[in-house]
Amino acid sequence: MGRTLRPGTSTQVGRKRQRSQALIEFALVSPVLLLLLFGVIDIGRAIFYYDTLNHAAREGARVAVRASNQLPRDTDVLNAVSGQMLGAPVSAPCPQGPISGATPPANSAWVYITEPSPPGGVETTPPPNAPGGEYDAVANGSCSAVNPASGNAQLQVTIRFNLVLITPIVAQATADHIVISAAAVFRTEY
Repeated sequence: MGRTLRPGTSTQVGRKRQRSQALIEFALVSPVLLLLLFGVIDIGRAIFYYDTLNHAAREGARVAVRASNQLPRDTDVLNAVSGQMLGAPVSAPCPQGPISGATPPANSAWVYITEPSPPGGVETTPPPNAPGGEYDAVANGSCSAVNPASGNAQLQVTIRFNLVLITPIVAQATADHIVISAAAVFRTEY
């Protein structure tokens, strides 16, 4: 007649097949789950930096427009912004603009202190566009002239941050980075 199996043999074979099937299913599903997980992490990082940049721009603008015994300078604004952007290098390539369309280095920021709605090119005779403690300066080849603000002029602090993503597929879709910008406009107190 038929073959006789020892007791428990058929259930052992069934369990091994189920384990193998579960391992294959996990191998097929895990890349999608990991992609979703790291995509959520990247979105969280982008939201974090967006909020941090807005806060840093407001703090930088507050420093730029404050009245005190010693008027603020570009370095004071840069220090205030750097204090808010812990862990991310912050520099001011052309503090009074023009605001460059270039991309800052990976995971770092550039700070600009300008008049509201600054032009895209170098200004030789700009309206007041610097903290009152700055000295007048002429435009050089790539940066606008410095014209200290006075009489409650408006100043705008703009920050551009280059966020490099960690999720491979999302990074490829966004050219490996996202440039996030934030700006704050305040009137001077001097």
